[in-house]
Amino acid sequence: MSVELLHYTRGKYVENIHRGDAVCVGVDGNIIDKVGNAHLPMFWRSAAKPFQLLQFVKLGGVEKYNLTQQELAILASSHSGEDIHVETVKSILHKLGLTEEVLNCGSARPMSGKAFKELVKNNLKPSALHNPCSGKHSAIIALCQLLNIPVEDYIKPDHEAQKIIHQIVAMSAGIPEDELDIGIDGCGVPVFYLPLDKMAYAYARLMNAEEGNWGEYTEAAIKIRDAMCAYPQMVSGTGRIDKAVAEVTNGRVLAKIGADAVYCLASRELKSGMAFKIEDGSYAAVTPMVIAMLKHFNYINEEEYNKLLSMYSPVLKNHRGDIIGEIKAVF
Repeated sequence: MSVELLHYTRGKYVENIHRGDAVCVGVDGNIIDKVGNAHLPMFWRSAAKPFQLLQFVKLGGVEKYNLTQQELAILASSHSGEDIHVETVKSILHKLGLTEEVLNCGSARPMSGKAFKELVKNNLKPSALHNPCSGKHSAIIALCQLLNIPVEDYIKPDHEAQKIIHQIVAMSAGIPEDELDIGIDGCGVPVFYLPLDKMAYAYARLMNAEEGNWGEYTEAAIKIRDAMCAYPQMVSGTGRIDKAVAEVTNGRVLAKIGADAVYCLASRELKSGMAFKIEDGSYAAVTPMVIAMLKHFNYINEEEYNKLLSMYSPVLKNHRGDIIGEIKAVF
């Protein structure tokens, strides 16, 4: 059963409660610590993206298409739709000899409010390039080209590229392929349903790829990890907690959001990964939960913790700027 994680107070009273579950797993697959149900099955959503990318990188896609580290990072991203993200996805598609019309993720409003305002200001509509999953879709399309298989219907579960990705994601999480169930994600492709501890295990392996028993995928895992740690701006965007965690810890901790408040992190120093799910799917609760989990599982020191709190204050204010409450971790 999910446990209480965060209390939002107003004055001396608790007004809102967010419940959820979390787990920390070592690179050896053993559970180190947990809050609530460590084995809670849940959709991995966009936190699965680095692993969906493995086959493309392993087969030499980065070299064949002369992709930069920034471009590799955005293939694993849930980007904010800022200009730098749009132009980077465009660059990748250009290297593939394609245009944005090939993307089947749907048009989406940028996650960046500033980027959206710029579109409105210039009387422009969001496109598929602004979709936070356009990098992932570009990677799947690139895999199709690399394997000389049709790009058409690449989002469907029975497409050859999706079958390959399904197999690799199962391998990454250490579960049998036939036990990895799917749904359909917000961008149209299959999304994977698995226990939280298996998500955390995959991230422990990714962050500590040299000792993660990846076999022939070791070099690919290292490349993806290094790109994500080197360019957190490409993985997320301005002002977002994923980027802040990577920068505050100097790449010692990797962070990746998934929709509906699924979240994964990994520590190189502690050789572990963690995953959590906020039961009600609240996006607003994700950032305070990330900071609380980083502290709880000892992923950051006191200085780093205080720096993140200064960036994302747990103090609640009204429209006048009056302090009316706070966000408290209660686990």
